[in-house]
Amino acid sequence: MSEICRFIHAEKANYTITLLCKVMKTARSTYYAWVAGAEAREARRRADGVLAHEITVIHIASRRNYGVPRVTAQLRRQGRVVSRKRVERVMRENGIAGNSRRTGRRSLTKADTKAAPSPDLVGRDFTAGRPGTKIVGDITYIPTAEGWLYLASWLDLATREVIGYSMADHHRADLVIDALDVAAALGRLEPGCVIHSDRGSEYTSSQLRHRIGALGHQ
Repeated sequence: MSEICRFIHAEKANYTITLLCKVMKTARSTYYAWVAGAEAREARRRADGVLAHEITVIHIASRRNYGVPRVTAQLRRQGRVVSRKRVERVMRENGIAGNSRRTGRRSLTKADTKAAPSPDLVGRDFTAGRPGTKIVGDITYIPTAEGWLYLASWLDLATREVIGYSMADHHRADLVIDALDVAAALGRLEPGCVIHSDRGSEYTSSQLRHRIGALGHQ
């Protein structure tokens, strides 16, 4: 029946729905019910896409530690009315999972145990009142025919947008610095912007710390 309804929907610009339904021996009520269902499914898909983006930002800001319960709690602290069951489904469908012994999930970045710890200026507050005041960084890898490519990105916690990114065949400190320089060059950072990341060696390097200081951020 859905194939018939899709055909009617595709041809409605050329013929009346009444005629199409008569030819296809389908009740108009059936077609209109299908249209309402399709619109509802599309609305849910778009809403899930928005939620997946919000979850991704929280997950990255938590240094990929937060699982379903803590992500749900953070969403609710931000005023998002959402059920734990829905968060679990969206995270599962998008391959997002917290670090735990049960999942065995590991971050791409490796902690530098020799680096002096930086103060956590974000805490559990993954929100920002205005753009350019609080950003979080992440590195992901992309398989290609010629090997791995690494993508470093910086996300603005106010707009939930990627404001700077860089790609290379390595994930050294230069990669995240280049991404930060892109954000700065585009004027996306306010003076004193809080820059948050995990404790991977790329982010705790003296090069990145010096660059952040040179840009007037923290």
